[in-house]
This record gives sequence, C-alpha cells and structure tokens, in this order.
Amino acid sequence: MKIKRNPTRAVRVGSITIGDSNPIAVQSMCATHTQDIDATVAQVNDIAAAGAGVIRIAVDSEKDATALKEIRAQTQANLSADLQEYYRMARLVAPYVDKIRYNPGHLYHHERNKPWQDKVRFIADVALERDCALRVGVNSGSVDPSKEGKYPKEDSISPMIDSAIEHCEFLDQLGFTRYVVSLKDSDPDKVVEVNKRFAELRPDVPIHLGVTEAGLPPDGIIKTRIAFEQLISRGIGDTLRVSLTLPNVRKKEEISVGQQIIDDINAGRVRSVVKFDREALNIISCPSCSRVENEAFIELAQQVKEMSLYAAKQQITIAVMGCRVNGPGETDDADLGLWCGPTHVNLKKGPQSLGAFPYDQILPKLKSELDVLIAEKSRRVTA
Repeated sequence: MKIKRNPTRAVRVGSITIGDSNPIAVQSMCATHTQDIDATVAQVNDIAAAGAGVIRIAVDSEKDATALKEIRAQTQANLSADLQEYYRMARLVAPYVDKIRYNPGHLYHHERNKPWQDKVRFIADVALERDCALRVGVNSGSVDPSKEGKYPKEDSISPMIDSAIEHCEFLDQLGFTRYVVSLKDSDPDKVVEVNKRFAELRPDVPIHLGVTEAGLPPDGIIKTRIAFEQLISRGIGDTLRVSLTLPNVRKKEEISVGQQIIDDINAGRVRSVVKFDREALNIISCPSCSRVENEAFIELAQQVKEMSLYAAKQQITIAVMGCRVNGPGETDDADLGLWCGPTHVNLKKGPQSLGAFPYDQILPKLKSELDVLIAEKSRRVTA
C-alpha cells in the first residue's frame, strides 16, 4: 500500500534525516541510570543494533552531563538528550548529542521570572552552535500552564496545539527550522486528534509520534498501534517511539514493535478493528527510563495489572508512574494513581494525595481504594 506522506521539511539528526519522505525513524530511550556509564553504553548499543534511528538519554545534572561525554565516546549511535526541567543543561549536553528535546511546559520550573522566549533562544543558539536538531516535546500531563487556563478543563488538546504552534513560530522567527514536534497523550484517540489538527496547521513540520505511558505489553502495543495506524495511514508521522513498560534487558523490543507496526501499515495489514475498550479498566504506565528511581516500579506495574483483573469491566483508569519528574502531574487525570520514589510509592485519587507507602504495602492500599471507587460508581448507577 503506497502511503502519501505529508510534505514535511528535512531535519538531520546525526547520520539520519527525519521528514521529507525519508523512512520513518524508530526511536527508544535508555532506562539505565545515565551515570552508570557501562550499563548505559551497553543499552545504547543494544538498542542501536535493533535498528533504532535515535536513542534518547535523560540528563538531569552536571554529573549526568559528565557521564554523557564518556557515553558519546563509546558509541556511534545517534543520541538525543532530554533536558526536562533545566534549560541551561543544553550547553553541557550539546557537544555530545545529535538532538536536544525540551518540553515547553517545563520551561517554567527554573528562573520563573525569565520569559520562556529567552530560554528557547538560549537552547536554539546552543543547538545551532553545536550542530544539533531540536524536538519540541509537548505532553498533555505537563502542558504550558499559561495555555491551560485559556480553554475549558475538558479540552486538553487545544492547549497542546496552542503551545506547539507558538514554539514553532518563535523558532521560525529565530531562523532555526531544524526541529521536530511531538504531541503526546496516554489516550490513543487524543493522540490521533491532536496530531491531525497540528498537521493541518503545520504540514511542513516533521512529527514525532507516540502514545505516552502506553503501559505493559500487549495492551500498550494495542493502544500505540491504534494511534499509529490512524496517523501514518494519513501520511502523518516522520519518527516514532513505542513507549512500553519493560525491564531494562528488553528495551530494544520498543524498536522491533515500532518497526513491525510501520511494516504492517505499509503492507496494508492494519488492525484497527482491535478496539481499545472505553468501557473497561484502563491501566497506563510510563515507559521505563533512566529517571526511574527504583526498578521495582516495573514489577509493580505488572502486579497492579494482575491484582486488578477482578475489576476488568469497570470504567476506571489506574496510572503507574516511575518517577517524581512526571509522576505527580501525569497521575492527576487518573481515577487512581501511583508514582514511585526510591523507597515509597505515592498513592493518589485524582489530584488528591492519599499518602506514601512502602513498595511491599502499596498493593493492599491500592486495592482498598479501588474497591471504594467501584462501590461509589455502583451507588451512582443504582441511585
């Protein structure tokens, strides 16, 4: 099946080019701690050998940046650095990567009185000087706070588009056009809608596709496939990541799954008849990455899935997040949320905190709250 791709411009990332009808590049992200140089190099090379076009590494401190220098010396893979909250880290990481990813919603966490435009200008100047591409990474769970207030609470898509368009226009004004954009949500339907709308407004900008916190296989694969089939078949998407909750030794599976989805779409083997059940239990969990402070998070996600089987027909969302960076905000929209620290797991009911519990005590606490939630929903139905 011949798919007519959107006429996006070419963006070079190291040895590959994204956009301009080039093959869709499949990406992944390291789950090892960046300062564990040997483990990170091994994982980078393992993922690269599986066919990854770009591999992302989280850099949250000067020690991470120092480790990145050594990692760069030991691999030929195309590397992307994830700045997260501190934009000035761009200066430290740019010499060792091919691409820098920043999140517009996280630019407000440091130097709060400085305009975001000054921060983006700093990042773009560094990227230009060091021959790096950029990714403007917009996530529904951490959207620009100035955008959220402009739209009804139930509209999570418009603030994302507003933010992405604003940053594209500003980068264009700076004369920096070597960037891609991602607009991600854990709901595959919203991923489809937000990317369709953005592509209509900016068909020239290469798009990085992803369903964030897709979760454990096979559910996470199904959610991702639903979104990708709808978008890629319309010519939308120039690079992608399948964000799965996997043990470190299995991270390279994100590449094989992503490539299989692309191959199936190109061959017309689409499976969108497999519907994501909106009337059933929905468990979302973030992909394992280097920000996970306790690898027990991965086992916990599986335990939550098994424990909650009895609630399979309940229209309830449980979120399991692996770190303190994305966990607090990205569990707010779930009925019940867990975000995992080094020794304790924080339990939430919507945006309300219910306390922090040791890993070996969290499942009974979660089950108790799940039972309460089921009872509340049952009372509303029979009232």
